[in-house]
Amino acid sequence: MSVSLSEVYECIKMGRENALLGNYDTSLVYYQGLQQQIQRLISSIKDPARKRKWIEARDLINQEYEQVKEINETLASFRSNNPRAFNANADQDFGSPFGDYARHEEPTRDPDVWPPPTPVEHRPSPNIRGGVRPGPRKAEPVRSRNQPAPSKGAPGGDRRRAAPGYGNVDRGREKPGEKGKEKKKSDDGEKKFDGMGYDKDLVEGLERDIVQKNPNIRWDQVADLVEAKKLLQEAVVLPLIIPDFFKGIRRPWRGVLMVGPPGTGKTMLAKAVATECGTTFFNVSSATLTSKYRGESEKLVKLLFEMARFYAPSTIFIDEIDSICSKRGSDSEHEASRRVKAELLVQMDGVAGTGGDDGEPKIVMVLAATNFPWDLDEALRRRLEKRIYIPLPTAEGREELLKINLREVELAKDVNLTAVAQELDGYSGADITNVCRDAAMMSFRRRITGLTPEEVRNIPKEELQMPPTMEDFKAAIKKVNKSVSRADLEKYQNWMNEFGSV
Repeated sequence: MSVSLSEVYECIKMGRENALLGNYDTSLVYYQGLQQQIQRLISSIKDPARKRKWIEARDLINQEYEQVKEINETLASFRSNNPRAFNANADQDFGSPFGDYARHEEPTRDPDVWPPPTPVEHRPSPNIRGGVRPGPRKAEPVRSRNQPAPSKGAPGGDRRRAAPGYGNVDRGREKPGEKGKEKKKSDDGEKKFDGMGYDKDLVEGLERDIVQKNPNIRWDQVADLVEAKKLLQEAVVLPLIIPDFFKGIRRPWRGVLMVGPPGTGKTMLAKAVATECGTTFFNVSSATLTSKYRGESEKLVKLLFEMARFYAPSTIFIDEIDSICSKRGSDSEHEASRRVKAELLVQMDGVAGTGGDDGEPKIVMVLAATNFPWDLDEALRRRLEKRIYIPLPTAEGREELLKINLREVELAKDVNLTAVAQELDGYSGADITNVCRDAAMMSFRRRITGLTPEEVRNIPKEELQMPPTMEDFKAAIKKVNKSVSRADLEKYQNWMNEFGSV
């Protein structure tokens, strides 16, 4: 016997509608008939693809049937355990805030507390023993016998303080004078930002970008760059040591912009600042401050600076800031991007001189880095008061970089790092690191040439760790070319001559 699709669809519709209306017995009957119809339909289908789809549909229908059946059995068990609770108002029973306890036992009452009076509305009192859900009502003031009546200036007072079943409603309330004291401390004693008023996901996302106190980069791990280190120490370290001196016209720099070719150590300098100064370090990128929801990027910017003030002294490091704050007014600029730039500029203007609850100034410095300073917005350039150039390493700096990179590598006796440094003129710090990595791998490559993976696995450890020779460094220099051109260096120099502030 053929099965009509319209009958199948009608069975599905009726089964689901009865389940939604609470007629579970009727719904189960429709589902059982539907299962039989689908099974006959599957047996009559010859096309494998169509048959597979109907088998999947049958499995989904079976899942719905089991859910409705489980609900019906649960209701049946409730009826058998407590028949009095299922009266004409049974549909209200399941929303009772008092649960099963309210249906079986009278809540214990404090003999010194007056019971709740009859509601003002003209309707019967809630049947607590019967499990009927109490509707919204205006409760009269509840007080103990020894408690004075509330004054006319405070009609009602705290209406639930002594009501049975509510417990201590003042438990989570903040008392006057204690605002934020407990919220600023986490379980381990660390300061914890209270993100009240902000989306929880936004706060947690920015918390993940905080490197608390110790990025673990020391000044001696940053080779050369003597002038840049001196300026950053003056901008961040000294105001923390002698804050009384850095007031008024001597106030700390609001922002510092590090300009230079890629790979010269701008990011490492920022991490060294946070490590040596013990400040809270916010490592921010364009992805951190970008959201697909309208208006949320501006909220992120504002939240970032509020968190920075809370965790002060702190450093906000914005890497590749040209991706966030390029010049405004171009035809291709999006409205959302313009609003984010405006909020960033407003917040940076409000950072300097912001005081805390104790009256002490909140030291928040914005440290930015870019490889394209000529693309920055003019207003942002003004707010980044110190603009310093991070150049390619000098001969002494290149030799120091070689020593830092090779401090864990045993070198052959013929290796002369001074001569190697002379060969690396025009190389950035990242380029020098690549040369060291390549040279350290040369002896290993020679040893495993022509061997199978199994033979490589059986090579003794001492034969793998052969020290690199001078020839290895020369070969590595030939393979690794410099990444910064002379034309790029001229562009940086011209920009610094016009806008630099060393």
